[in-house]
Amino acid sequence: MTTVNEIFRAYGAAFREDHPFLSEHEKKVMRAIESCRTSDLGGRVEVCSQCGHTRMIFNSCRNRHCPQCQFMKKEAWISKKKNEIFPFQYFHAVFTLPHQLLPLAAGNKKAIYTLLFHSVRGTLLGVASEEQYFGAQIGFFSILHTWGQKLNLHPHLHCVIPGGGYFRETKTWRASPENYFLPVKVLQKRFRSLFLLGLKRLYKEEMLILRDPLIVPSNFWNLIDKLFGIDWVVYLKESFKNSDSVIKYLARYTHRIAISNHRIIGVENGEVLFSYKDYSDGNKKKILALKVNEFIQRFMNHVVPPRYVRIRYYGLMSNRNKTVNLNLAREYYHIPPKEKEEESPKSWDAIYMSVTGCDPHQCPHCKVGEMITTLVIPGRGGKSPPAISA
Repeated sequence: MTTVNEIFRAYGAAFREDHPFLSEHEKKVMRAIESCRTSDLGGRVEVCSQCGHTRMIFNSCRNRHCPQCQFMKKEAWISKKKNEIFPFQYFHAVFTLPHQLLPLAAGNKKAIYTLLFHSVRGTLLGVASEEQYFGAQIGFFSILHTWGQKLNLHPHLHCVIPGGGYFRETKTWRASPENYFLPVKVLQKRFRSLFLLGLKRLYKEEMLILRDPLIVPSNFWNLIDKLFGIDWVVYLKESFKNSDSVIKYLARYTHRIAISNHRIIGVENGEVLFSYKDYSDGNKKKILALKVNEFIQRFMNHVVPPRYVRIRYYGLMSNRNKTVNLNLAREYYHIPPKEKEEESPKSWDAIYMSVTGCDPHQCPHCKVGEMITTLVIPGRGGKSPPAISA
């Protein structure tokens, strides 16, 4: 199986030569993916205490854009979140930017993606607080995805929302009706309004990098008018009635990147072949071939700014209020507290064992001995992988 890492190692240097205007952050991401689990980052030699079996393990880059480094991060995150589930059914909402905004988003990632988060936050918290719709304070978290199945730019937020909230006037908790939460049409209009008002503010404050044809003011305002006149895509997906189904569903979205290695078929005649689902044709699985440079370029379009937070929590689920609100909701519904030992997330070894069924320290050959590190291999220049993912 060909991997993104192998493609970057084979063609990354030539791509950088052909694209001299890549930012230092983008170059750093590329180099991290290329060096992941290679001698460049160093590693260690382990020997079995019983049978003498020897293996060499190279270090991971830990970059959040690397397809080889997300699995354990995802499992650690899910392990922690299992104890943060509110006692309601859950809804999944998706908010998508119109395709007319893609050129602007490509050149203003931080500004546009942040505005997307803020607009969705205002939409959900605002509509839910209005008496005719729900009339309560709610909470939710959002996950930014920027890609479509063909690696095209497709910015959207996945929002996971407990179907219940807190009524301040009566100091009570209330669950939403089954299989219904908030009216989609209202969400669409509110989202469109908040985002475009924010976009106009960014424009007036000269916070946007503009390219032709939007450099001409009349073209920008014509775009705003056009966007006010179309329907924006917002829809509510599956609902979940227990914490197990919520957690399993979250696993599909939390630490996903633009394309996973299992979708890549190979490289032939200078083209990368990978599978995708064609949503316009009944979700049929198809194969797309892209020139190597085009594949890398599309992948790099989804590199987010350094230290940019892709998972954010709002309302009742905001980090500073979550524990108190969760305990109050459980107390109101007479749900016993979690066992104390379950409150802390599992160790990396425990997560590895729960997922693979194998002890990471047990000899894979004899299944009896313990693998003991006998030699530490320094990376290129004596460097180790970064402590914080870019």
